[in-house]
Amino acid sequence: MRRMSWTSGLSEPKKRFPFLTALAACVIFLATGFATRLSAGFDSAPRLPLPQTGGISAAPSPRTAASKPVPILPLQFISSDPWNGAEGIAPDTDIEVVFSVPLSGMTPTPTLSPAVRGVWRQLKPGTLTFLPEASFTPYATEKVTIPGGENGIMGSNGQTLGASQTFSFTIEPGSTLRLQQLLAQLYYLPLEFVPQDQSAVPPDQLAMPQPGSFAWRWTTLPASLTSLWTPGSMDVITKGAVMRFEDQTGLATDGIAGPSVWSALVEAAQSNSVDPDSYDNVVVSTALPQTVTVYSDGVPVMKTLANTGVAAAPTVVGTFPVYLRYRSTTMAGTNPDGTHYNDPGIPWVSYFNGGQALHGFIRPGYGYPQSVGCVEMPIDAAAKVWPLTPIGTLVTVL
Repeated sequence: MRRMSWTSGLSEPKKRFPFLTALAACVIFLATGFATRLSAGFDSAPRLPLPQTGGISAAPSPRTAASKPVPILPLQFISSDPWNGAEGIAPDTDIEVVFSVPLSGMTPTPTLSPAVRGVWRQLKPGTLTFLPEASFTPYATEKVTIPGGENGIMGSNGQTLGASQTFSFTIEPGSTLRLQQLLAQLYYLPLEFVPQDQSAVPPDQLAMPQPGSFAWRWTTLPASLTSLWTPGSMDVITKGAVMRFEDQTGLATDGIAGPSVWSALVEAAQSNSVDPDSYDNVVVSTALPQTVTVYSDGVPVMKTLANTGVAAAPTVVGTFPVYLRYRSTTMAGTNPDGTHYNDPGIPWVSYFNGGQALHGFIRPGYGYPQSVGCVEMPIDAAAKVWPLTPIGTLVTVL
């Protein structure tokens, strides 16, 4: 038997099975050709162009984008409208507060001082807008506080302001014309205001002038009063009405329509809190015989003889509002001859011009000059006149 070496044993199959080698080569050739054709088929398919950004033709891989976290920007107060220190702002203005990033839907809102009824809304990302539901008060300085810290304004990613911040602005002066319109609407004037538009005035525009016209409430008012009226002007009729309103609402009766008057006046207009009393005015005639006539709602309801000042201390001619009243008081001063007087217990006193007042006084007769400037009346007549001369009542000396 022929022995076979290890080397000859390995080479023997090649000699005995040549067809296996040929078959393997064929399979490899076919597979290579199929792969080539498959690749050529994909390469020939149409492709959508990749977006071009900054010269980069290939989109970043998801893994690359995810590896770069988006930074969280800090929350900062950027600006406001009106701006800090702004003046002459309309009473119906909106307020915008702008921040550096969008805000959380659950963020607290700024506060206003003095408080004004209204709502805060996020009408734009990163911006809070205050929509007033009532007028800002003319002349008032409005302070807006933006809360900071953990319980303050919050960004959409939980950012907070380091500390609270504030800004302020001043509302424009009140219009005298609108002041007169409101006083007429509330019956503090002897006129009525007829608005051009009969629909209700929006609450945030109550301090704004409205189109319309005035008309006298009574046709029997004396010309000495009606001749004093000037729409849009702070005349004595308007001043007296302001004083009457101040007295009715517990304010200082200085006749000046400042922030407190405007605030109370707008509130009264909203609640339709009209003057509960009649409209009264007094006419003092220095023609002989001298008299005092009281008008109530345009009708003369009281007339009495009276005494005015002597030539050396005359009662000043003009129209003045009553500013101080006493049921009884002491009156002291200097007579024209230089002597002094001090009279206690003077009854039914209504001061209207400095030291000149309507009051009761006992005299042998009435109807001619006897006083040192005051308008004296019999005691019983003065008692009837006094209730008709509240603060703000106009006294006209002719």
